[in-house]
Amino acid sequence: MKSVLESIAENWKLEAKLEDSRKYFFNYKEVHDILNKDKCYVIGRKGSGKSAICEHIVKNQNYKTFAIKLNFKNFPFNELYGLNNDKYTPPNQYITLWKYLIYSTVCQLMVVNENIDFKIRGELEKLYPKNTKSLARTINTWTAAEFGATVLGNGGTMKIQRDCSNNTIPWIQRVNILEDIIAEYCDDSIYYIVFDELDEDYRTVNDTDSSQPYIYLLTSLFKAVQDVKSIFIENGKQVKPIVFLRDDIYMLIKDFDKNKWRDMKIEIEWTEDKLKNLLAYRISKDISVENPTLSFKDAWYKIFDTHKVNFGNKQGKKIDSFDFIARSTHLRPRDFIQYIQCCAEETLSKNKKYIQESNIKFVDRAFSNYLKDEIVDEVFPLLPEIEQIMQIISNIRKWNFSCKEFEQEYKKYLKTNTIKEKNIDLVLDTLYNFSVIGNQHKHKKDTFFFKYQHTNMTFNKEENIVIHRGLFKAFQL
Repeated sequence: MKSVLESIAENWKLEAKLEDSRKYFFNYKEVHDILNKDKCYVIGRKGSGKSAICEHIVKNQNYKTFAIKLNFKNFPFNELYGLNNDKYTPPNQYITLWKYLIYSTVCQLMVVNENIDFKIRGELEKLYPKNTKSLARTINTWTAAEFGATVLGNGGTMKIQRDCSNNTIPWIQRVNILEDIIAEYCDDSIYYIVFDELDEDYRTVNDTDSSQPYIYLLTSLFKAVQDVKSIFIENGKQVKPIVFLRDDIYMLIKDFDKNKWRDMKIEIEWTEDKLKNLLAYRISKDISVENPTLSFKDAWYKIFDTHKVNFGNKQGKKIDSFDFIARSTHLRPRDFIQYIQCCAEETLSKNKKYIQESNIKFVDRAFSNYLKDEIVDEVFPLLPEIEQIMQIISNIRKWNFSCKEFEQEYKKYLKTNTIKEKNIDLVLDTLYNFSVIGNQHKHKKDTFFFKYQHTNMTFNKEENIVIHRGLFKAFQL
């Protein structure tokens, strides 16, 4: 039998689809609300668990619940930009396209639903044959000029006539045809259409020409989902599209109706208590899949040494191992999974039974570089020069400094044309929004404010800058 540490080292993954979600998925309150309270916009930071929820929804199907994930990873978005509806003005010109894709996906799921009359399924299969094509190829097929149908008859006598010559049916008419088919023939099963990995075409935001079509496309998607839900709630059909999107991208969407989306939106946020519950669940599953979940303390000390960990420059200052790790993270599941999985590997390589202080501190440096790389990937579309900006922080050689000190070092890079971005306030705000930096309380010097802990706070230039603890090693501080 494998030890718990061996199981963690081998089976804990950063990528949700590479994990055994049936074993590890932690069904917390937000997931319940998504599935049972008709939330359709799921917003959260990168690494907060959005893809894990997607995998959970898709893998937990039964004879009355059907789901499909439309994964836009490596998707050629340029092919979508040309499929707009000229009858709508920006940013709404892609609403018809998204509704068409949602309805086509529902029809595809109806083909495999044995609760629906086999004659109806046979007719639908003429348009939506069972296949395993990639999303890009599928959408290319569905949006091709020759892909179209005429519905003949009604009720149980539906017939679909495929026109493969030259289909010039307008988008809106295609959508109406599919909407009528679903309204007439869809049963009372639940149909989840999950949109994930939509950040694939998140380019340099400062370049309006390249970023604007992408923002328009997302805005139209949110409106299409809202429209679809309202249409089918009225006739009792359970068509449930769900959009998963990073919070920093969601902030870029501007629309007159955006405030009304609150009723359908849920934000994934993590606290230390929620993370402890998640970790207790995962560790318990590595101990025994069948047994009940242990308390956090019991689960944690199945893999960690019970001794406290030294921290800071003062000798004898000790904190619990969980608190030590938490200080290096942005309180995201992905951070803890990465840190603990690396600790398990390091501990096994030293032939130890429990993760000890030396293992935790050894991993701390590698984790710091991981966190820096994560932030670079997120921030690059907003600040393409993020690598050089981080080098400026390294040059200051302090974890706590004033805005004036940062500006002085930054201007050296401007003077030598090493950096082009002249708006230093924009740089500081962005670094704060992604928790690279925080603020130090003016009077309570041990009190720090970081965005991931205080989501409604903004950067305060009147207070000192502090570097996030998890980046110390990466910045060589």
